[in-house]
Amino acid sequence: MNIFAAVKSLVRGRTALTCGAAAATLGALALANRAAARRAEREHPPRGKFIEVDGVRLHYTDRGGGQPIVLVHGNAVAGDDYDTSGVAEHLLKTHRVIVFDRPGFGHSERPRGRLWTATQQAELLHKALKQLGIERPVVVGHSWGAIVALSLAARHPADTAGLVLLSGYYFWTLRPDVLLVAAGAIPVLGDILRHTVSPWLGRLLMPLQKRAMFSPAPVTARFQREYSDAMALRPSQIRATSVDGTLMIPGALHLRRHYADLRMPVLIMAGDGDKVVRKRSAERLWAAVPGSVLRIVEGAAHMVHHSALRQVVEGIRSIAGTSAKLPAGALREPAMPIRAASEGLVRAA
Repeated sequence: MNIFAAVKSLVRGRTALTCGAAAATLGALALANRAAARRAEREHPPRGKFIEVDGVRLHYTDRGGGQPIVLVHGNAVAGDDYDTSGVAEHLLKTHRVIVFDRPGFGHSERPRGRLWTATQQAELLHKALKQLGIERPVVVGHSWGAIVALSLAARHPADTAGLVLLSGYYFWTLRPDVLLVAAGAIPVLGDILRHTVSPWLGRLLMPLQKRAMFSPAPVTARFQREYSDAMALRPSQIRATSVDGTLMIPGALHLRRHYADLRMPVLIMAGDGDKVVRKRSAERLWAAVPGSVLRIVEGAAHMVHHSALRQVVEGIRSIAGTSAKLPAGALREPAMPIRAASEGLVRAA
């Protein structure tokens, strides 16, 4: 009995030491990640203004003059992605450009206690636009932001002059990448991971993620120079990225019944080499939205607004010009099907 008691005591002691060491390691990682996040925010301070909507503090920029265009970013980036790509810079020459950091990204808050679906985010942005006095903008959404833009247009068609959708996910498909982010969205477990091991794992995987986003095109020099890994890997933004990733499929399932009702001018763009969301998603949406325009850009991938800047800016201006000719609330005429292989234009309004 004494031998068994001694062994049991030894095991308990070693278990306690192991648990203590693990807790100390996790605590050290959490402190290091917290310090890294604060340093990243000091090195990348907010460039715009803040507005409080429904208790949420949103960061945004509002520049230029003329017909308003709202730019909604995707996952893993923030609103300044439209600056890094050059899209905002080019549009500012002719339009008023409003760019939001979606909740939890960049410098915007993401309060707990809400299920931040695409619909909820769209409602938040719609209220923000109302507070800012911005009427009937053209709404541009990239990737996950395309689902938000679609939600806004579907719920508030009279307040949406036009819609430009870039590399979006519009129909349910198997998404193995969702499994990679799902753990970060689980309460408690996700909190532990985000504050300890996830940022370090993210640093290791970031080069692969960037290549996947741009391939087969190369990662642009400006993106390499201006994109902040440290901002993207803050625990707060990992949480937003993880939750949005898990809500991607439900978002598409919820929206699909509204596609046929969209009557504002709609442009759908995608790269033919997109490995994050296959171009088939864009082609299916084009078939579902009457009178929409589809452009498949050869040689471009998921970050089509970086790799095909000129085509994207021209497409946005085209939709803005078309919408400006329509009276508020008017429906556009159905499109005539034509083909122009040089620009990948499948149908034009």
